[in-house]
Amino acid sequence: MASSIEVGGSWSTNEDIALCQSWLNISHDPITGNEMKFHHMWSKIHGEFCQRSGSIRTEMALSSRWKLLNKELGKWRNALTKAKANIQSGQNLTDEMVQAQMWFGAMGQGKKSFVHFQCWEIVKDCSRFKIIPTGPPVVMNETPLHDSTSTDSPLDSPMETESPFVPRPPRPIGRKAAKAKRGATSSNDCVQLLEQIAKSATLRIERDLKRDEMDKAREEAYALQQQMAQEKDIEDREMKIMAMDTSHMSPETKAYWKLRRRDVMRKKLFNDDGPSNTDWLNDENH
Repeated sequence: MASSIEVGGSWSTNEDIALCQSWLNISHDPITGNEMKFHHMWSKIHGEFCQRSGSIRTEMALSSRWKLLNKELGKWRNALTKAKANIQSGQNLTDEMVQAQMWFGAMGQGKKSFVHFQCWEIVKDCSRFKIIPTGPPVVMNETPLHDSTSTDSPLDSPMETESPFVPRPPRPIGRKAAKAKRGATSSNDCVQLLEQIAKSATLRIERDLKRDEMDKAREEAYALQQQMAQEKDIEDREMKIMAMDTSHMSPETKAYWKLRRRDVMRKKLFNDDGPSNTDWLNDENH
C-alpha cells in the first residue's frame, strides 16, 4: 500500500506508535529476540513497520528515529522514577506528572516537555524502560530489622554497666518520618527549580526592555538629527535666495527672485510673530 508520507518527511504520531510496536514485538520475541543479529533484527522491524503503517521509510530512517525515541523515552523513565520517589503522600497522579515534566525539562538539552505518551504506554513494561520503585529501608514498629543497639537487660551490655551515663546512639527514624523528610526535600527542590526559572524569566524580560529602550533612544536621536539637518538645509537655501544678486538679470528673472524673497520674508515675519501688515513687501522699489 502506498504511503502519502514521503521519505525524509516529518514523522507522524501513528508512525512513532507503529515503530515502537514493531521494535517491541521483534526485539522482545521470546524465541528469536535474543539470537538475532543487529542488522537482521532491524530488517524484520522494518518489514513489520511497513505492514502496520503503510509507510515507505527506509530501514536506516527507522533506526535513526528509534535512537531519538529511545533517548526521549529513557529520559521520561528517569523523570518518572524521580517523581515517584519524591511524591508526597496525599498527592494525586497529576502532581506526579507535573513533577516528572519538571525533571524531564531539567535533564540537559533537548525537548523541554515529554509528548510521546502513546509510545510510552507501549514500551513501559519492557525491561529497558520499566520503572523500578525505590523506598525506605524495611522497618518494623519504626525500628529497623536486626537492630542490636538496645537491650532489655543491662547484663547484655557491659558498656552500660561500667558507664551508665554514656549516651545511646540516636534511634533511626521510622518509615513515616523518612517519607515526610524525603517529601520535604522534594518540595524544596521543586521550589528552588521554580524560583530559578522565574528569576531567569525576569532577567530576560528586563534585558528585552532595556534593549527596547536603547533602540527607541537611538531612533529618537536619529529623527532629531534628520530634522536639524533638514532645517539647516532650508535655512541655507533661504539665505541664498535673500543674497541673490539680481542687478545683471532680466526683468522677468528679477521678478521671479523678488517673489521668492517675498515668500522668505513672509515666512520669517510670521514665525517671529512680526507685524501682520506686509503691504510694504509689495513696494516695487524694495
